[in-house]
Amino acid sequence: MSTHTQRAFDEELKFLTNRIAAMAGHAERMVDQAVSALVGSDNGLAEKVIGDDRLLDMAQREIDDKAISIIARRQPMADDLREVIGAIRISADLERVGDLGKNIAKRVVAATGTQQPISLFRGIEALAELALTQLKEVLDAYASRSVERIGMVRNRDDQIDAMYTSLFRELLTYMMEDPRSITSCTHLLFCAKNIERIGDHATNIAETLYYIITGEQLPVERPKEDESHKVVAGIGKASESLDR
Repeated sequence: MSTHTQRAFDEELKFLTNRIAAMAGHAERMVDQAVSALVGSDNGLAEKVIGDDRLLDMAQREIDDKAISIIARRQPMADDLREVIGAIRISADLERVGDLGKNIAKRVVAATGTQQPISLFRGIEALAELALTQLKEVLDAYASRSVERIGMVRNRDDQIDAMYTSLFRELLTYMMEDPRSITSCTHLLFCAKNIERIGDHATNIAETLYYIITGEQLPVERPKEDESHKVVAGIGKASESLDR
């Protein structure tokens, strides 16, 4: 490969990296603003988040088209091929993060239709902060190509799952104590699940990044689910079933 051709190829790979970074920033803002709209009952901000989702969709298509073009024209091998395929996979995860933010924004009116305890919204905020921190850290690792930070991000996903399960139990208890809250709490449950899924997508990105850097797959035995399926309605409170 000539020097000029190599330089052009490097610029194309840099383009993918820069577009991933732009997508990441946009996805983070969407989720942060969606949660702010939910907590603050801000319908205008919610509508903005919903409208912004199309920008992420366009960015993903742009990355896909560029990556396919690079593969067709450059026929990259080894590290370079993993870089291109990784960009496709990461952009797909970021697009889904944006969709989850949009889904939260779409539930703002229904979820805030009746007065709810402030603790429920604090729980949503804390869950979102943890998920967004995980997303930011894995994207920092992508920018720095830091293998050391990947395992920490991946293994900490169980904290998000545990917090979601706790919030699920709290919402279920509140619905049982006050049936008038069932509609709004159900929408809050969907919002919480969307946030928990953001943590899963951050984990997916961590696994893709590890493959880009090392050419190896991370072990698959890490549990990737919350425990909300074990929470059942008891008498006057929510209790955990004894699944065996």
